[in-house]
Amino acid sequence: MDDSLELEVHDLEVPVLTGIYSEETHLPQPLRISIGVRLEAPAHYAPDTPLGASKNYLDLKRAATSALPPGVHFTLIEGVADHIAETLFLQDRRVLRVTVKIVKLAIAEAGESIGITLVRHRR
Repeated sequence: MDDSLELEVHDLEVPVLTGIYSEETHLPQPLRISIGVRLEAPAHYAPDTPLGASKNYLDLKRAATSALPPGVHFTLIEGVADHIAETLFLQDRRVLRVTVKIVKLAIAEAGESIGITLVRHRR
C-alpha cells in the first residue's frame, strides 16, 4: 500500500446560498463544513522538509470559503461539497481523495447534526 497523508480542517462556519424552500433561497444559510484531503506522501518527512512536500491547510479553508462563487445559489448542499472537492483536485495533482462533511445549522432543533458527507476520488 502506498503511503499517504491526511490533511483536515474541521468545523468551519460558512454562510452559503443553498436550499430548496422559499424561506431558504433568499438569504445565506450557516453551514458547518469539515474537509479531509488524502495526498500522496513522500517516504520521509525530515525536520527541514519544505511546505511544498505537503499542502497548505489554508487551501482547504479557502476551498470552503473564498473559492465558493459569490451570489451563486446551490440547490443542494451536495453541490456545495462537490464544488469544494473539485476546487481541491484542481489545485493539486497530489490530491487523491477529498471528503467534505456539511452540517446545516439552521435546521437543528436540539443540537443535532443534520447533513451529508461526500467522498470523491481522483479519476
